[in-house]
Amino acid sequence: MSEAPTEAPTEAPQVTDHGGGVWSIPVPIPDNPLGHTLVHLLDTERGPVLIDTGWDDPDSWRTLVAGLAACGTEPAALHGVVITHHHPDHHGLSARVREESGAWIAMHAADTAVVRRTREAEPTAWLRYYTEKLIASGAPEAHTAPLLAALDQGWSGGDALPGRRAALPDREIEPGELLDLPGRRLRAIWTPGHTPGHVCLHLEERHPQARERGHGRLFSGDHLLPTITPHIGLYEDPESDTAADPLGDYLASLERIGRLRPAEVLPAHQYAFSDAEARVNELTAHHEERLTDLRALLTDHALTPWELAESMRWNRPWAEIPFGSRNIAVAEAEAHLRRLVKLGHAETAPDTDPVRYQAVAE
Repeated sequence: MSEAPTEAPTEAPQVTDHGGGVWSIPVPIPDNPLGHTLVHLLDTERGPVLIDTGWDDPDSWRTLVAGLAACGTEPAALHGVVITHHHPDHHGLSARVREESGAWIAMHAADTAVVRRTREAEPTAWLRYYTEKLIASGAPEAHTAPLLAALDQGWSGGDALPGRRAALPDREIEPGELLDLPGRRLRAIWTPGHTPGHVCLHLEERHPQARERGHGRLFSGDHLLPTITPHIGLYEDPESDTAADPLGDYLASLERIGRLRPAEVLPAHQYAFSDAEARVNELTAHHEERLTDLRALLTDHALTPWELAESMRWNRPWAEIPFGSRNIAVAEAEAHLRRLVKLGHAETAPDTDPVRYQAVAE
């Protein structure tokens, strides 16, 4: 364990005490409209355990430390870290937490594999794969030109990629298992969709407020948020020929959570809320409506994933969506396309390059 960092103190964040040995600490995400990640702290008989850690950034670290102090503890006292999924606003500070505390880190094997690939990947190979995916999606030359130029110049900015410094987990989360947290009943529920190894964590204990009826509390990560629709993109292994169905995975995972009916949901963004079943129904209806809309678009014209993304409804006009967000949007369009193909509602159009998709006649 290293010595305490000699960094400027940070004003204590607005920590929330949820009762029953559960707190949330809002850890900032730099330059991101989400604002922060809600890192949860769970007291156990062997010491406090974190659920997620926050973004790997000095200010984020200082905020986490200040938040732990407001909860009456410190990094050195942490017993373990449970990661809902590998994204850098959740797993980013895991290596720093381990360095300061010696805590174990647990994650589902599917996301651990992503962490391992990210850490071991040669940066130029990663950028080449990413660029090729965009070209195959029908991205215009004006969009791919900066990426191709970076490849020509031998881009080597891999160390700056989010996730490359995140710790490799040393414990595997098994779906359905009760985690080894003495004095607590925390069960892992595998909820792929947002990532292949996303897990929600069900605290199978009576809610500390007697008026809250239901089956315990749910740490939902990014799977279930009160007003935000989680991004559903693509997550296959670049070296695998298997095409995943992330949206299908997500919808099936939503159904499992809806049946659970927790008294309260403690998400990783926004705020705690009740009536998980109603939110599950809203999200399911949203994606069903989007699939119907996209099928209608493909009935009129055969479209590439990029062209489909341009035609989809977003929270702002396509012309106002920045470069990086367009890449996310086209991945989401392709995830919906794959679901339509799996359901037999769409197919690839013959003799198209880049590949276009069309609706299957009823």
